[in-house]
Amino acid sequence: VLTEDDRIVFTHYASNAGDPVTAAVDIVRRVREALPADAFIARACVTGYGEGLIRAALRVDDGEIETMAHYRAAEHVSPGVTSVIDIGGQDMKYLRIRNGAVDSIAVNEACSSGCGSFLQTFAETMGTDVRTFARAALQADQPVDLGSRCTVFMNSSVKQAQKEGADVGAISAGLSYSVVRNALYKVIKLKSPEDLGEKVVVQGGTFLNDAVLRAFELLTGREVVRPDIAGLMGAYGAALTARRNWVPGTASELLELDELDSFTVDTSTRTCKLCQNHCGLTISTFGDGTRHVSGNRCERGASEERNPQRSDLPNLYDYKYKRTFGYRRLTDAKAHRGAIGIPRVLNMYENYPLWFTILTSLGFKVMLSGRSNHDLFEAGMESIPSENVCYPAKLAHGHIEWLLDRDVRTIFYPCVSYEQKAEASDNHFNCPVVAFYPQVLEKNADRLREPGVRYLDPFVNLADPGKLAERLVEVFAWCGVTDEEAREAVRLGFEEDARFKADVAAEGVRALEYMADHGTKGIVLAGRPYHVDPEVNHGIPEMITQLGMVVLSEDAIALNPDLVDRRLERPLRVMDQWSYHSRLYEAAGAVRSEPALQLVQLNSFGCGLDAVTTDQVQEILEAADDVYTVLKIDEVSNLGAARIRMRSLAAATAERRRSASIVTYDPDLVGDRFPVFDKAARRTHTLYAPQMAPIHFRLLVPVMRRVGYDVKLLEHASADDVEVGLRYVNNDVCYPAIMVVGQLINAFIAGGADPETSSVAITQTGGMCRATNYAGMLRKGLKDAGFGQVPVLAISAQGLEESSGFKLTPGLVHRAMQAIVVGDVLQTVLLRTRPYEAEPGSADALYRRWDAIATEYFESGWSATLGRRVGYGSLIDGIVAEFASLPLRDEPRRPRVGLVGEILVKFQPDANNDAVRVIESEGCEAALPGLLEFFLMNMTSAQWRLDNLGIGSRRSVRLQQGLVWLIEQYQRPAIRALQRANAQGSGSGRRGLEFSVPHPIGELARRAESIISLGTTAGEGWLLVAEMMQLIEEGCPNIIVAQPFACLPNHVVGKGVFRELRRFYPHANVVSIDYDPGASEVNQLNRIKLMVATAHKNAGRIKAEPVGPRSLAITPVGAGARA
Repeated sequence: VLTEDDRIVFTHYASNAGDPVTAAVDIVRRVREALPADAFIARACVTGYGEGLIRAALRVDDGEIETMAHYRAAEHVSPGVTSVIDIGGQDMKYLRIRNGAVDSIAVNEACSSGCGSFLQTFAETMGTDVRTFARAALQADQPVDLGSRCTVFMNSSVKQAQKEGADVGAISAGLSYSVVRNALYKVIKLKSPEDLGEKVVVQGGTFLNDAVLRAFELLTGREVVRPDIAGLMGAYGAALTARRNWVPGTASELLELDELDSFTVDTSTRTCKLCQNHCGLTISTFGDGTRHVSGNRCERGASEERNPQRSDLPNLYDYKYKRTFGYRRLTDAKAHRGAIGIPRVLNMYENYPLWFTILTSLGFKVMLSGRSNHDLFEAGMESIPSENVCYPAKLAHGHIEWLLDRDVRTIFYPCVSYEQKAEASDNHFNCPVVAFYPQVLEKNADRLREPGVRYLDPFVNLADPGKLAERLVEVFAWCGVTDEEAREAVRLGFEEDARFKADVAAEGVRALEYMADHGTKGIVLAGRPYHVDPEVNHGIPEMITQLGMVVLSEDAIALNPDLVDRRLERPLRVMDQWSYHSRLYEAAGAVRSEPALQLVQLNSFGCGLDAVTTDQVQEILEAADDVYTVLKIDEVSNLGAARIRMRSLAAATAERRRSASIVTYDPDLVGDRFPVFDKAARRTHTLYAPQMAPIHFRLLVPVMRRVGYDVKLLEHASADDVEVGLRYVNNDVCYPAIMVVGQLINAFIAGGADPETSSVAITQTGGMCRATNYAGMLRKGLKDAGFGQVPVLAISAQGLEESSGFKLTPGLVHRAMQAIVVGDVLQTVLLRTRPYEAEPGSADALYRRWDAIATEYFESGWSATLGRRVGYGSLIDGIVAEFASLPLRDEPRRPRVGLVGEILVKFQPDANNDAVRVIESEGCEAALPGLLEFFLMNMTSAQWRLDNLGIGSRRSVRLQQGLVWLIEQYQRPAIRALQRANAQGSGSGRRGLEFSVPHPIGELARRAESIISLGTTAGEGWLLVAEMMQLIEEGCPNIIVAQPFACLPNHVVGKGVFRELRRFYPHANVVSIDYDPGASEVNQLNRIKLMVATAHKNAGRIKAEPVGPRSLAITPVGAGARA
């Protein structure tokens, strides 16, 4: 409560105990009773999640969105504030202020993890209250590094830290750091403390905790303002808003004491059935007859009319949903080929008009699965193999069940690797999940195996109509579809597809005309096709129209012919490699020049591709002084947070000033977007390379040096490197990107690298995986860190980027292939012998000897260690012979545990917490497949791509087959040496020593094809499946699949095939371990231990060797982020 001269005369801070109305009534009663006789309440304002309910219940004059209330309070306390960080009990907000207006708003997108309730929960579990818990943290000498994941994952880390002797203070201090790191890296996404500006205000009840405040100051290196009413700043801002809106001579309508005494509220629930959303409504009816309705996605649910009308505001999402699926199927009499089902999922929200028309033309009665809803999701839950795949993919399982429940016996759901190519895009891949998920359904939905069910999931290429017709003839050979029929059907299908897109664009024009005629604002709700699904978008489009704004889709803007002159300047920083992204970027380019439009991006949890798109869209908008907003959505419907974001956006854009000039990039980068690794850089620069596979990369360095590159390998990725990566890379990107980019940037921050005489190297895969965009992420990170002058050398076999200072010459490729094979051999013999060495350390010593000899060979061909020249074959022979002769203990062979997965996480010990050593310490023998096959996988699929997708030519296929044959010749000396050693070991009677021998890649492909298509080439693709099958068949049924958390290809080729793998091999003992910066090492270790226990049991050895696991290191967080 404020007086007219802004003095605070009353405050109240407490939990509402789950009943905000009763709490608010009690507060108003206390204020009314304490009010002097000559005073009156001039005006009242309410803010927060319960704003609408409390405003209706108590007749409050004003309601204000809480973000704007927090900003007004901070500006009043600290005029000229540049950043406001508010951490409450359940949420977290960040406001960036520029030129006196709100420039951007960020809130936590997931759960209340990392907020005040997070600390309170842990304080209670440790038998204390939060104040005592905070005081203990301030006395801690060495905080425990607990990461920044949610409470579920944090619990095990805390328990492990307690076991290792950490006291309450160390744990409390570590948790305080975790809260702040979550705010800095996941919500604010802070790159540098300078980004916060000069005046930083921190507020919210959590900042009353001195340990959190101190952790914030240490990690940012900034002194900040914490008002003495930090927990009341939202209420203070509301009071300031009420004062601002007060008209002299008027009094508040707030309930009087007698009305409070007779106040009643009756709460009921019902399901709104005015549309198919079936919103769950909560209706609060008050004693004076007024009521408040919550849970409604549109205004109709709150209406008291019997048949309320829909809003006349254009809603492109509603239009697209109806237009996409508004087709009448054939009658039974006309459907001479019978019924065929299509699940209403993923890319069908884009391609259904095409497929409906094609299949109808072929004489099928197309049966579309029903609308998505939570019940349908639950119906398919049992067959979902990956818990962290996106919600739209999870829904697909329920749609398959829906069709089968209605006796649809033929289901058509193709794998679409390539969509139609957009004019400006670099490529037109589908997301790996969208492209390959039909296979996951086939492997995991057991009912698809029932007799009489025909499930068709062919690979097709929508960019080649001719090939598509050929494929349809093959796919529908069982019902006699002819080539002529297929070609006509495809022609009609693409004509309808074009009409569909033209209709969407035309509806977009009408929506813009409506905005101009009625003076309304519009939101471009940009996402992927499946975000049109009301179950996926949770009614956000209707919520926007409730706020009085028109809803447009990104394609309605990007395809608008009237906006062609506003095309985006290209090339972009990112590689525009996936379908639907081009129109997302083009829509952002159009919005930046339209004052009446704002863009809001929808992002499904688990969508790794949007770690790329969100950064790029934000750059496009903010370079034009526009506000960027992203809404993360998953299976939990929480419109409250989305409503706050949308109201905040509307309020912020209403108050802020727009830029007079509009450019896409910073002026200093226009024209010359980024420095290039040119011939001068080759002569004068040190080229820094990240560690990805220690045994192999140590040998590639001398190969590069021999041809004139001054390469320096960053041997180890430290915790500081990962911290830097978190700061400069979107935290939703995969762990390898965070680690690699962090290593390279930290070489300049802490490693002493000279940015004027240094370049950095990174690989590009060129396929669907996000790794193709690592180079763009690295450039952005370097620029944000202040090293924008450093050239980035992006190395790819396809030559995706040209750099005059680097060429893949025959000599370089020749020695690189040799280095990879030698690395594979060293890895094989080391892992085979080390668990059995008679003298501890002898295997590692022998490895170091041959690593040195191999390095000498690749540098010059002369080995100082051996005192003679070395040949490639003799080098391999020497390695194998000496390891075969290494003295070993005479004991039975231990259970073998294979380690497969994403290439960096599999090979890089710093990324997998040294999984090989963990396996060995548990009394097992580790087995890692080689690296060479990874480079052969894509070429091995060349014939398949030509046959099924029409990609390539006979000549290019022969060339790639020839290259595979040539590269495999490099393996022949290794195969001979290993086979010879195995034969000699067998002849000598030496027990158990048998080295694994590489198999031809063609053999691996044939093996994998029995489970997954050779078209599955994203990430490790079908090779991962082949490696698991090979390991199992060679006596290694125990397998760890090491993957970055939420790795998209892993949803298909990892977790997606486990059920099928166990069907083939019932004794398979396979576990998937997720790795990322915030993952619990204790959880990872426990899962490995459980798998190893099963391995020992199956091998007849119940207990592991008495070596013991590695303990979890307790390390201080450090002195914080570097400026």
